[in-house]
Amino acid sequence: MKKKVIAYLHTHWDREWYREFEVFRLRLLRVFDNVLELLENNKIPSFYFDGQVGALLDYLEIRPEKEQIIRKFIAEKKLFIGPFYTLIDEFLTDKTVFEKNLEIGLKISKDFGCTDFIGYFADTFGHSKNIPNILQKFGIDKCVVWRGCGDIPSEFTFNGVNTVNLIRGYFMDIFSSPMTIEEKAKWLKGNLDKIAAKSKDYLLLPIGADHLGVEPDIADQISKVNSLLEDYEIKLSNPFEYFELVKDNFKNFEWNDELRDNSLTFILQGSFSARMKLKQYNVKCTYLLEQADKLQKKYGSQYDAIIEYAYKLLLKNQAHDGIYGCSTDLVHRENITRYEKIIQIANTIIEELRLKYNFKTPVMDSKELIPEYKIVSKHFGVENSLLYDTQKIPVTEDFTDIYTLKYSSAVKPEINCEVKNGKIYISPLAKGEMAACGGGISMEFVRFQDDGDTYNFGAVEDDKGEKAEIYSFKNNIIKTSFFDVQVAVQGKLVNFKIEWDNKLKNKLWQVKFNLKSPVTETFSEDLNAIIRREFDPNYDMRKHLPKTRGIEVKTNFAPMQRYVGAQGFGVITKGLTEYEVKEKSLLITLLRSIGVISNPKNPSRSTPAGPPIEVPDAQQLGYNCAEFSVGFFEQEDYQKYIDMVYPPIN
Repeated sequence: MKKKVIAYLHTHWDREWYREFEVFRLRLLRVFDNVLELLENNKIPSFYFDGQVGALLDYLEIRPEKEQIIRKFIAEKKLFIGPFYTLIDEFLTDKTVFEKNLEIGLKISKDFGCTDFIGYFADTFGHSKNIPNILQKFGIDKCVVWRGCGDIPSEFTFNGVNTVNLIRGYFMDIFSSPMTIEEKAKWLKGNLDKIAAKSKDYLLLPIGADHLGVEPDIADQISKVNSLLEDYEIKLSNPFEYFELVKDNFKNFEWNDELRDNSLTFILQGSFSARMKLKQYNVKCTYLLEQADKLQKKYGSQYDAIIEYAYKLLLKNQAHDGIYGCSTDLVHRENITRYEKIIQIANTIIEELRLKYNFKTPVMDSKELIPEYKIVSKHFGVENSLLYDTQKIPVTEDFTDIYTLKYSSAVKPEINCEVKNGKIYISPLAKGEMAACGGGISMEFVRFQDDGDTYNFGAVEDDKGEKAEIYSFKNNIIKTSFFDVQVAVQGKLVNFKIEWDNKLKNKLWQVKFNLKSPVTETFSEDLNAIIRREFDPNYDMRKHLPKTRGIEVKTNFAPMQRYVGAQGFGVITKGLTEYEVKEKSLLITLLRSIGVISNPKNPSRSTPAGPPIEVPDAQQLGYNCAEFSVGFFEQEDYQKYIDMVYPPIN
């Protein structure tokens, strides 16, 4: 008896990637015009539009006359959209923004009449353990994953949510290939055999690929292939039918941790440090926009519409090939323009409310100096009270020196930073804490060759790296052979700020913290919660670089959001989103400079992951900045220290 294969037609739609947004949108018009025509002529039963509504809205901006037919197909369950606004990453996105993505996406999807939703993560680079709880909060009880799953069944329970693992991935473009039907049947059999090995009576088969249209004769092709397949029968349907058919299978296997196993699928984790400036912008915008939203809700929600507009800009930047930094230079220049718009909106809302309700913020512009505030910078301009008063127009006489001021409370130092014998040492001043952390830690700055790309750090087999020489520590400046480091002590934290002119290509820059024992576990922030990860501190990726095709080297790198800690020592960063474990050391990536989207000769990944397009901007030559704070505290106290680095505005 043949096994039933439920196939669904889809296109994986990156809004922007190896081509820019408007270029891809013109392709989207051709692809989706064709889909609608096939649906209208009953040549396909249904189409799954990649789990997002952003692409549909991009289409309708140019084809508004198609809205009614789209609504009709959605009502007839021939077209499935949402629940997300855009397909964003799971590790670089904080919980508030991830929930905004669902909130906005579901509102739009339901307005179009869609009622069936899946947490669709067919191409995100690994999966956070905290995602299922958020899906459940929004009433979504189904999930689809792929990368990072390792050797697990097709159907399983992922932290309480019924989840399908796409064993062979979503990229199934076989029906668009120039092969004969016999060759297509043979190719399909090989893949279906592999899916069947991890499935029971029913198999799920995606048909589609990145930015790919549907073949007009797809139904006829499948009919011919079915006549050649001895063990399988393919039925064109939708993933919701599959979930219903296998509903009793999910309970047979449970997984309650994150999914970041790259033994069978690439998780492309170098994307967590590619174009670090994007990550820094993203964290800054996330913080400012959340503060602006909380403030405006406190004072009456008069900015709801502009807040949603700003979140949509942020979500467009967090579409996964955008936030990953693995797109063209023109794509990411547009990302930065969007980020700047978000900063303008958030700062304006905060300042208008401050002027109206007379509260203070951590950073303010003023023509007068304010007690307890220190000068950050000075510029020639106009007081904000004039700029935001619609009954006044600033004139030449109003222009004066305006100070940017930052709140600086007199907090007694409880931690020490010093340079001795060419090394940097950090230790708490309290004796009890000294014993708990083994008397403190040392830190250094290191640099390695990177022969990789935007997807993966390319480790060089015998690279021992370079270590910065520490010259002096005077007037709160540590001078090193790499760069100068600004140091400021704030209670139990030491704050570091590094600004430098990068002139080096293909390098990985890190700050290295040397702890008292081998680092076997870390605690880091993931979707505003703490997760624990285990490591083999003696593992050396350079000794395991792949020699055959299809392998991505396992590493001791991992994504983080604002915090990572180990052994009672914690690091809080401003947009540094990757760390590494190495023996007794915890390392934070400051910068990773590379010059190609996908390097076919990347020593850490033996197969290309995308097009080999040169991207000079990803080298991040010129001005760079890295900020982080360190202290001695346990993970359960991290929020208190986060609030010191990211102070709430109220």
